Amino acid sequence: MENSAANLANLVVWGGFALALIFGFVASKTNFCTMGALSDVVNMEHWGRMRMWLLTIAVAVLGTSMLVYSGQIDTAKSIYQRPQLSWLSLIVGGLLFGVGMTMAGGCANRNLIRVGAGSVRSLVVLVFMAISAYMTLKGLFGQLRASLLDPVVLDLSPLGMKTQSLADLLSSAAGIPAKSALLVVALVLSLGLAAFAFKDKRFRGNTMQWVGALMLGLLVVAAWYLSGHIGFAENPDTLEMSYFATNTRTIESFSFVAPTAFSLELLMLWTDKSLRITFGIAAALGIVLGSLVHALSHKTFRWEGFANLEDLRNQLVGAMLMGFGGVTAMGCTVGQGITGVSTLAIGSFIALGSIIVGCVAMLKWQNRD
Repeated sequence: MENSAANLANLVVWGGFALALIFGFVASKTNFCTMGALSDVVNMEHWGRMRMWLLTIAVAVLGTSMLVYSGQIDTAKSIYQRPQLSWLSLIVGGLLFGVGMTMAGGCANRNLIRVGAGSVRSLVVLVFMAISAYMTLKGLFGQLRASLLDPVVLDLSPLGMKTQSLADLLSSAAGIPAKSALLVVALVLSLGLAAFAFKDKRFRGNTMQWVGALMLGLLVVAAWYLSGHIGFAENPDTLEMSYFATNTRTIESFSFVAPTAFSLELLMLWTDKSLRITFGIAAALGIVLGSLVHALSHKTFRWEGFANLEDLRNQLVGAMLMGFGGVTAMGCTVGQGITGVSTLAIGSFIALGSIIVGCVAMLKWQNRD
């Protein structure tokens, strides 16, 4: 029985690694980057990468909702779906993450991709982001988060909501069955985003972008299925149904801020037998190696450092803000912007909106006369 549990945990870890490796390769090939997409819109009014990002969200929303609708997974057990809406943490964390990723030249996912392509600068950014994230999880910054931000919550349960899903909100407000509400919200949102993406002729003609978006969205869905269905089984120690090999001990898909902190913890405390390689840690490594495979196969690998002292300063400040903001907002542009939004969690939309506002504000500040 113990061997079976270990084998299942290994399957989740290696499966997460494989899915993330593909994610890293595709994201590298298509130049997928949320900060870059926002920068294109603000600075050049070019919506190509933004349409790709929105189509990725559409696919993730529809695929995840279909898994929930068919009973394959239960996202109500994820960290995103708690009925207690920590709106202040989500707003503050999202704003700081948006500012930080702009200063650092990209989000957590983008910096993982750059490390695979040879960026020593991004490696330093990730180390400082991991330190800041760990301090926010368990250290000095965590005290600030836990005492000032997290206690400010909006309890949605008096509204008859068991989760903070938009589908649950519609079900409670309109008095329709939960599954019907899920189907309505998922279809309206995903089809709306897809229609916006494909209405542009240039985007429709850019096969690499829209195929890449479809693949990235499906990989997020596959990760949900891996941790939430394949990795959901009876724990031999407690004889209860459990999620194996996830840091949150519940269903997970891709997110890259907290996993960098857990990766750093594992490296520093390698001999601590209570620590294990988890889905999130394996996924972060998979992104790097996927990018490396792309860089080597396309002969784009090159070493990259900091341009000057000012660049170093900005990158490190941005990294620290991303670490604190990413943990406080419970995710990054992938962790909340795609994975969280795919669960239709109200908090994920708040976090994503705050990240966008923070990023756009910083972009405009950087471009001031």
